[in-house]
Order: sequence, then structure tokens, then C-alpha cells
Amino acid sequence: MKLIITNTNNIYKVKGNLIKMNIPIFKSELKDVFNHKDDVILNLQGVTNIDNQGVVAIAQLHNEALSKNKKLSIIGFGKDKLSNTLISNKVA
Repeated sequence: MKLIITNTNNIYKVKGNLIKMNIPIFKSELKDVFNHKDDVILNLQGVTNIDNQGVVAIAQLHNEALSKNKKLSIIGFGKDKLSNTLISNKVA
């Protein structure tokens, strides 16, 4: 499934597969986001599949927020589902 990212009022809704082949889309859509915004919400409710590269891309976005002293909130991805993905991909 194609990855679609929409932005409304600093809420970036991600829909589709956040997998290796779609990471360039994810990075392109969120490139330099913290140069323009102090507070970003990443809504992952529409993510149907995520792999290790997807988790790494989210972690990189988080690290960018930290390095620029910005706020990144991640919502819409069930705690258990995200934890299981992190554990199964040995990222946590």
C-alpha cells in the first residue's frame, strides 16, 4: 500500500505502510519540519504495517526534534502494537 501523509494544523497523518520502500516519501514529507514548526503531532492511526526501517525513520524524526529543542508527539499507534514492533525489530 502506498504511503500518504497529510498535514493539517501541524498534525501529520500517516496512512499506509511505513516500510523500507516508502521511507523516502516519509522523509521527504517531513524534511525540515522542525525548521518551521516548534510542535508537531505525528498521527500513526492509519499505519497498517511498519517494519524496522519505519521505526528507525520515526526514531530519527524524534532525534531531530530533540536536537532542535522541538516537541514531537506520536499518537494513534496502540501502545502494545508499537511496543511489539519495537521489540520484534530490536530497536527499543
